[in-house]
Amino acid sequence: MNEFNKVRNMGVPEDFEHFRGPEMRSSTFAVGGHDWRVLCYPNGRWQEDHISLFIEYAGRHASQELIGDTMAKIQFSILNQALEPSYTKTTILQPIHGSREWDGFESFITHEDFDKEKHLKDDCLTILCDLTVVVTGTDERMEIPPVVPPFDLHGQLAEAIWNKGSPDVKIKVGGETFPAHQWILEARSPVFKADLSAASRIYDYDYNSTAQLLHVRDMNPHVFKALLQFIYTDSPPDTSLLEAASTAESLLVAADRYELEKLKLVCEEALCRHIGMGSVSDILTLAERHRCPVLKEACMRFLFSPANLETVMEMHGFEQLKKHCSSALLDLVVKKMTRQEK
Repeated sequence: MNEFNKVRNMGVPEDFEHFRGPEMRSSTFAVGGHDWRVLCYPNGRWQEDHISLFIEYAGRHASQELIGDTMAKIQFSILNQALEPSYTKTTILQPIHGSREWDGFESFITHEDFDKEKHLKDDCLTILCDLTVVVTGTDERMEIPPVVPPFDLHGQLAEAIWNKGSPDVKIKVGGETFPAHQWILEARSPVFKADLSAASRIYDYDYNSTAQLLHVRDMNPHVFKALLQFIYTDSPPDTSLLEAASTAESLLVAADRYELEKLKLVCEEALCRHIGMGSVSDILTLAERHRCPVLKEACMRFLFSPANLETVMEMHGFEQLKKHCSSALLDLVVKKMTRQEK
Protein backbone atom coordinates (compact mmCIF):
# COMPACT_ATOMS: atom_id res chain seq x y z
CA MET A 1 0.00 0.00 0.00
CA ASN A 2 1.52 3.30 -1.10
CA GLU A 3 0.88 6.36 0.97
CA PHE A 4 2.53 9.74 0.72
CA ASN A 5 3.56 12.30 3.27
CA LYS A 6 2.82 15.97 3.00
CA VAL A 7 5.18 18.57 1.49
CA ARG A 8 7.04 20.53 4.16
CA ASN A 9 8.54 24.02 3.79
CA MET A 10 11.80 24.22 5.73
CA GLY A 11 12.89 27.80 6.46
CA VAL A 12 16.58 28.18 5.67
CA PRO A 13 18.75 31.27 6.33
CA GLU A 14 19.99 32.84 3.11
CA ASP A 15 23.61 32.37 4.16
CA PHE A 16 23.02 28.87 5.47
CA GLU A 17 26.59 27.69 4.66
CA HIS A 18 27.73 29.45 7.83
CA PHE A 19 24.75 28.48 9.94
CA ARG A 20 24.70 25.54 12.30
CA GLY A 21 21.46 25.55 14.21
CA PRO A 22 19.28 22.90 15.84
CA GLU A 23 17.50 20.21 13.87
CA MET A 24 14.28 21.14 12.09
CA ARG A 25 11.33 18.86 12.79
CA SER A 26 8.00 18.47 11.02
CA SER A 27 4.77 17.84 12.90
CA THR A 28 3.69 14.22 13.38
CA PHE A 29 1.71 12.56 10.59
CA ALA A 30 0.14 9.11 10.21
CA VAL A 31 1.06 6.71 7.39
CA GLY A 32 0.30 3.00 7.25
CA GLY A 33 -0.89 2.79 10.83
CA HIS A 34 2.24 4.47 12.26
CA ASP A 35 3.17 8.01 13.27
CA TRP A 36 6.19 9.72 11.67
CA ARG A 37 7.97 13.05 11.43
CA VAL A 38 10.69 14.46 9.15
CA LEU A 39 14.03 15.73 10.53
CA CYS A 40 16.18 18.17 8.58
CA TYR A 41 19.71 19.35 9.43
CA PRO A 42 20.52 22.29 7.07
CA ASN A 43 24.24 22.01 7.91
CA GLY A 44 24.40 18.28 8.47
CA ARG A 45 24.12 16.27 11.61
CA TRP A 46 27.85 15.35 11.69
CA GLN A 47 29.30 16.96 8.56
CA GLU A 48 28.90 20.71 8.17
CA ASP A 49 29.08 20.68 4.36
CA HIS A 50 25.95 18.54 3.89
CA ILE A 51 22.19 18.73 4.28
CA SER A 52 20.98 15.70 6.27
CA LEU A 53 17.44 14.31 6.05
CA PHE A 54 15.88 11.59 8.20
CA ILE A 55 12.46 10.25 8.99
CA GLU A 56 11.70 9.61 12.63
CA TYR A 57 9.44 6.76 13.69
CA ALA A 58 7.02 8.01 16.35
CA GLY A 59 5.18 4.76 17.12
CA ARG A 60 1.99 3.03 16.12
CA HIS A 61 -0.93 5.30 15.29
CA ALA A 62 -3.57 4.96 17.98
CA SER A 63 -6.48 4.60 15.55
CA GLN A 64 -4.95 1.69 13.59
CA GLU A 65 -4.62 -2.01 14.35
CA LEU A 66 -1.89 -3.47 12.14
CA ILE A 67 -2.09 -6.99 10.72
CA GLY A 68 1.04 -8.90 9.65
CA ASP A 69 4.58 -7.54 9.27
CA THR A 70 5.19 -3.95 8.23
CA MET A 71 7.97 -2.68 5.96
CA ALA A 72 8.61 0.79 4.62
CA LYS A 73 10.87 2.86 2.41
CA ILE A 74 11.38 6.60 2.12
CA GLN A 75 12.06 8.93 -0.81
CA PHE A 76 13.15 12.53 -0.25
CA SER A 77 13.04 15.10 -3.05
CA ILE A 78 14.20 18.72 -3.07
CA LEU A 79 11.70 20.74 -5.10
CA ASN A 80 12.69 23.61 -7.35
CA GLN A 81 10.86 26.94 -7.46
CA ALA A 82 8.21 25.38 -9.74
CA LEU A 83 7.61 22.78 -6.99
CA GLU A 84 8.97 19.98 -9.17
CA PRO A 85 11.41 17.32 -7.87
CA SER A 86 14.94 18.24 -8.93
CA TYR A 87 17.08 16.15 -6.59
CA THR A 88 15.88 12.80 -5.21
CA LYS A 89 17.20 9.91 -3.12
CA THR A 90 15.37 6.73 -2.08
CA THR A 91 16.08 4.15 0.62
CA ILE A 92 15.50 0.41 0.22
CA LEU A 93 12.40 -1.36 1.57
CA GLN A 94 13.10 -2.62 5.08
CA PRO A 95 11.28 -3.63 8.29
CA ILE A 96 10.13 -0.94 10.69
CA HIS A 97 12.21 -0.92 13.88
CA GLY A 98 11.34 0.63 17.19
CA SER A 99 14.20 3.11 16.95
CA ARG A 100 13.25 6.77 16.90
CA GLU A 101 15.38 7.86 13.97
CA TRP A 102 14.29 5.14 11.58
CA ASP A 103 15.96 5.90 8.24
CA GLY A 104 17.33 8.64 6.01
CA PHE A 105 20.50 10.22 4.63
CA GLU A 106 23.38 11.68 6.59
CA SER A 107 24.74 13.16 3.36
CA PHE A 108 21.62 13.87 1.33
CA ILE A 109 23.23 16.68 -0.71
CA THR A 110 26.41 18.71 -0.30
CA HIS A 111 26.30 22.49 0.02
CA GLU A 112 28.47 22.64 -3.09
CA ASP A 113 25.84 20.77 -5.15
CA PHE A 114 22.95 22.70 -3.63
CA ASP A 115 21.75 25.47 -5.98
CA LYS A 116 20.20 28.24 -3.88
CA GLU A 117 18.82 30.13 -6.88
CA LYS A 118 17.11 26.99 -8.12
CA HIS A 119 15.96 25.45 -4.84
CA LEU A 120 15.26 28.34 -2.47
CA LYS A 121 12.06 30.34 -2.77
CA ASP A 122 11.57 33.20 -0.31
CA ASP A 123 14.50 31.74 1.65
CA CYS A 124 12.59 28.47 2.09
CA LEU A 125 13.64 24.98 1.09
CA THR A 126 10.73 22.73 0.06
CA ILE A 127 11.18 19.00 0.59
CA LEU A 128 8.80 16.30 -0.62
CA CYS A 129 8.72 13.14 1.49
CA ASP A 130 7.17 10.06 -0.19
CA LEU A 131 6.69 7.26 2.32
CA THR A 132 5.69 3.77 1.17
CA VAL A 133 4.32 1.34 3.77
CA VAL A 134 3.78 -2.35 2.91
CA VAL A 135 1.98 -4.90 5.10
CA THR A 136 3.19 -8.48 4.48
CA GLY A 137 2.58 -11.94 5.92
CA THR A 138 -1.23 -11.84 5.62
CA ASP A 139 -3.91 -11.65 2.99
CA GLU A 140 -5.62 -8.89 4.91
CA ARG A 141 -4.71 -5.32 4.05
CA MET A 142 -5.58 -1.90 5.32
CA GLU A 143 -7.77 -0.30 2.70
CA ILE A 144 -8.34 3.32 1.80
CA PRO A 145 -12.09 4.04 1.68
CA PRO A 146 -13.41 4.54 -1.87
CA VAL A 147 -14.03 8.06 -3.11
CA VAL A 148 -17.57 8.64 -4.37
CA PRO A 149 -17.46 10.35 -7.78
CA PRO A 150 -19.20 13.75 -7.92
CA PHE A 151 -21.22 12.72 -11.01
CA ASP A 152 -23.00 9.76 -12.62
CA LEU A 153 -20.51 7.37 -14.22
CA HIS A 154 -22.73 5.88 -16.97
CA GLY A 155 -21.59 2.26 -17.28
CA GLN A 156 -18.89 -0.21 -16.32
CA LEU A 157 -16.15 1.41 -18.42
CA ALA A 158 -16.53 4.75 -16.69
CA GLU A 159 -16.58 2.98 -13.31
CA ALA A 160 -13.38 1.13 -14.20
CA ILE A 161 -11.72 4.40 -15.21
CA TRP A 162 -12.72 6.08 -11.95
CA ASN A 163 -11.62 3.10 -9.83
CA LYS A 164 -8.25 2.66 -11.56
CA GLY A 165 -6.60 4.50 -8.67
CA SER A 166 -7.38 6.86 -5.83
CA PRO A 167 -8.04 10.47 -6.91
CA ASP A 168 -4.82 12.47 -6.76
CA VAL A 169 -6.18 15.87 -7.80
CA LYS A 170 -8.47 18.25 -5.94
CA ILE A 171 -10.13 20.94 -8.05
CA LYS A 172 -11.68 23.94 -6.33
CA VAL A 173 -14.45 25.63 -8.31
CA GLY A 174 -16.42 28.34 -6.59
CA GLY A 175 -17.22 26.97 -3.14
CA GLU A 176 -16.99 23.29 -4.13
CA THR A 177 -14.11 20.81 -4.40
CA PHE A 178 -14.05 18.00 -6.96
CA PRO A 179 -11.78 14.92 -6.72
CA ALA A 180 -10.22 13.71 -9.97
CA HIS A 181 -7.36 11.68 -11.44
CA GLN A 182 -4.37 13.44 -12.95
CA TRP A 183 -3.77 10.81 -15.62
CA ILE A 184 -7.21 11.13 -17.22
CA LEU A 185 -7.30 14.94 -17.02
CA GLU A 186 -3.95 15.12 -18.80
CA ALA A 187 -4.98 12.49 -21.37
CA ARG A 188 -8.20 14.30 -22.26
CA SER A 189 -7.12 17.94 -22.19
CA PRO A 190 -3.75 19.55 -22.99
CA VAL A 191 -4.89 22.58 -21.00
CA PHE A 192 -5.40 20.50 -17.87
CA LYS A 193 -1.97 18.96 -18.46
CA ALA A 194 -0.36 22.40 -18.52
CA ASP A 195 -2.33 23.63 -15.50
CA LEU A 196 -1.47 20.55 -13.41
CA SER A 197 2.22 20.88 -14.18
CA ALA A 198 2.15 24.24 -12.41
CA ALA A 199 -0.31 23.29 -9.65
CA SER A 200 0.70 23.18 -6.01
CA ARG A 201 0.80 19.92 -4.05
CA ILE A 202 -1.10 19.50 -0.81
CA TYR A 203 -1.54 16.76 1.74
CA ASP A 204 -4.88 14.94 1.73
CA TYR A 205 -5.52 13.91 5.32
CA ASP A 206 -8.50 11.74 4.34
CA TYR A 207 -6.31 9.38 2.31
CA ASN A 208 -2.82 9.93 3.71
CA SER A 209 -1.52 10.98 0.33
CA THR A 210 -0.41 14.03 -1.57
CA ALA A 211 -2.66 15.60 -4.19
CA GLN A 212 -2.40 18.31 -6.82
CA LEU A 213 -4.52 21.34 -5.93
CA LEU A 214 -6.03 23.15 -8.89
CA HIS A 215 -8.14 26.32 -8.75
CA VAL A 216 -10.57 26.94 -11.62
CA ARG A 217 -11.66 30.56 -11.85
CA ASP A 218 -14.69 32.12 -13.56
CA MET A 219 -16.79 28.96 -13.78
CA ASN A 220 -19.89 27.77 -11.94
CA PRO A 221 -19.53 24.46 -10.07
CA HIS A 222 -22.50 22.84 -11.89
CA VAL A 223 -20.90 23.67 -15.24
CA PHE A 224 -17.56 22.22 -14.18
CA LYS A 225 -19.33 19.11 -12.88
CA ALA A 226 -20.83 18.55 -16.35
CA LEU A 227 -17.40 19.15 -17.91
CA LEU A 228 -15.77 16.63 -15.57
CA GLN A 229 -18.48 14.06 -16.21
CA PHE A 230 -17.85 14.35 -19.96
CA ILE A 231 -14.10 13.88 -19.42
CA TYR A 232 -14.71 10.57 -17.63
CA THR A 233 -17.64 9.21 -19.65
CA ASP A 234 -17.18 10.79 -23.12
CA SER A 235 -20.97 11.11 -23.12
CA PRO A 236 -22.85 14.35 -23.83
CA PRO A 237 -24.56 16.05 -20.90
CA ASP A 238 -28.18 15.30 -20.13
CA THR A 239 -30.48 17.03 -22.62
CA SER A 240 -32.30 18.85 -19.84
CA LEU A 241 -29.05 20.53 -18.82
CA LEU A 242 -28.69 22.18 -22.24
CA GLU A 243 -32.31 23.34 -22.44
CA ALA A 244 -31.27 26.58 -20.75
CA ALA A 245 -29.36 28.76 -23.20
CA SER A 246 -27.24 30.25 -20.41
CA THR A 247 -26.05 26.78 -19.30
CA ALA A 248 -25.32 25.67 -22.87
CA GLU A 249 -23.35 28.87 -23.43
CA SER A 250 -21.33 28.48 -20.21
CA LEU A 251 -20.53 24.85 -21.00
CA LEU A 252 -19.47 25.78 -24.53
CA VAL A 253 -17.07 28.39 -23.13
CA ALA A 254 -15.69 25.80 -20.70
CA ALA A 255 -15.28 23.19 -23.45
CA ASP A 256 -13.40 25.70 -25.61
CA ARG A 257 -11.21 26.68 -22.64
CA TYR A 258 -10.10 23.07 -22.10
CA GLU A 259 -10.04 22.14 -25.81
CA LEU A 260 -12.77 19.51 -25.59
CA GLU A 261 -13.97 19.76 -29.20
CA LYS A 262 -16.61 17.01 -29.01
CA LEU A 263 -18.32 18.64 -26.04
CA LYS A 264 -18.01 22.03 -27.70
CA LEU A 265 -19.83 20.73 -30.79
CA VAL A 266 -22.64 19.31 -28.64
CA CYS A 267 -23.08 22.74 -27.06
CA GLU A 268 -23.03 24.45 -30.47
CA GLU A 269 -25.82 22.22 -31.72
CA ALA A 270 -27.83 22.87 -28.56
CA LEU A 271 -27.45 26.64 -28.93
CA CYS A 272 -28.61 26.49 -32.54
CA ARG A 273 -32.08 25.72 -31.16
CA HIS A 274 -31.97 28.97 -29.16
CA ILE A 275 -31.34 31.32 -32.10
CA GLY A 276 -34.08 33.93 -32.39
CA MET A 277 -34.72 37.60 -33.04
CA GLY A 278 -33.58 38.69 -29.61
CA SER A 279 -30.69 36.24 -29.26
CA VAL A 280 -29.03 35.95 -32.66
CA SER A 281 -26.76 38.94 -32.09
CA ASP A 282 -25.37 37.60 -28.79
CA ILE A 283 -25.07 34.05 -30.09
CA LEU A 284 -23.23 35.30 -33.15
CA THR A 285 -20.79 37.11 -30.84
CA LEU A 286 -20.25 33.87 -28.93
CA ALA A 287 -19.65 31.94 -32.15
CA GLU A 288 -17.10 34.47 -33.37
CA ARG A 289 -15.24 34.65 -30.05
CA HIS A 290 -14.96 30.89 -29.52
CA ARG A 291 -14.52 29.78 -33.15
CA CYS A 292 -17.79 27.85 -33.52
CA PRO A 293 -18.37 27.22 -37.26
CA VAL A 294 -21.62 25.26 -36.82
CA LEU A 295 -23.17 27.94 -34.63
CA LYS A 296 -21.92 30.74 -36.86
CA GLU A 297 -23.40 29.11 -39.95
CA ALA A 298 -26.77 28.73 -38.21
CA CYS A 299 -26.75 32.43 -37.31
CA MET A 300 -25.90 33.39 -40.88
CA ARG A 301 -28.73 31.29 -42.29
CA PHE A 302 -31.09 32.97 -39.84
CA LEU A 303 -29.95 36.47 -40.84
CA PHE A 304 -30.11 35.71 -44.57
CA SER A 305 -33.87 35.41 -44.29
CA PRO A 306 -35.17 38.84 -45.46
CA ALA A 307 -37.83 39.03 -42.76
CA ASN A 308 -35.46 38.00 -40.02
CA LEU A 309 -32.76 40.41 -41.13
CA GLU A 310 -35.18 43.31 -41.28
CA THR A 311 -36.52 42.56 -37.80
CA VAL A 312 -33.06 42.17 -36.28
CA MET A 313 -31.94 45.46 -37.85
CA GLU A 314 -34.98 47.21 -36.39
CA MET A 315 -34.32 45.71 -32.94
CA HIS A 316 -30.55 46.19 -32.75
CA GLY A 317 -29.64 48.69 -35.48
CA PHE A 318 -26.78 48.42 -37.95
CA GLU A 319 -24.09 49.74 -35.59
CA GLN A 320 -25.01 47.26 -32.88
CA LEU A 321 -25.06 44.38 -35.36
CA LYS A 322 -21.68 45.50 -36.70
CA LYS A 323 -20.15 44.98 -33.25
CA HIS A 324 -21.13 41.32 -33.33
CA CYS A 325 -20.13 40.46 -36.89
CA SER A 326 -16.75 39.71 -38.38
CA SER A 327 -15.85 41.84 -41.40
CA ALA A 328 -16.52 38.95 -43.80
CA LEU A 329 -19.93 38.23 -42.35
CA LEU A 330 -20.78 41.92 -42.25
CA ASP A 331 -20.00 42.20 -45.99
CA LEU A 332 -22.45 39.39 -46.68
CA VAL A 333 -25.15 41.08 -44.59
CA VAL A 334 -24.58 44.42 -46.35
CA LYS A 335 -24.76 42.77 -49.78
CA LYS A 336 -27.98 41.07 -48.75
CA MET A 337 -29.44 44.41 -47.65
CA THR A 338 -28.36 46.06 -50.93
CA ARG A 339 -30.03 43.37 -53.01
CA GLN A 340 -33.22 43.80 -50.97
CA GLU A 341 -33.29 47.59 -51.58
CA LYS A 342 -32.97 47.09 -55.35
